[in-house]
Amino acid sequence: MSQNRVVEGRMVNAVRLAELVEGERPMEATEIEDAERDCPECGGDVLQVGYMPSVSEFVTGFKCQDCEWSETDRE
Repeated sequence: MSQNRVVEGRMVNAVRLAELVEGERPMEATEIEDAERDCPECGGDVLQVGYMPSVSEFVTGFKCQDCEWSETDRE
């Protein structure tokens, strides 16, 4: 079961974190992990989560815990 983390002042699980990054609810999400990097916008801590937005795609999303910044590993 996914552990919850605080993101922008709200408690989120892995599926909700992936939804914040992707803009829509993913089919499935992995555990939330520390990305071990700082946010390029505010310097806050960045989390990462792997998720499947569709049956044929797996994406790693990155989201700052303190501000709205996020990105994915899509090329």
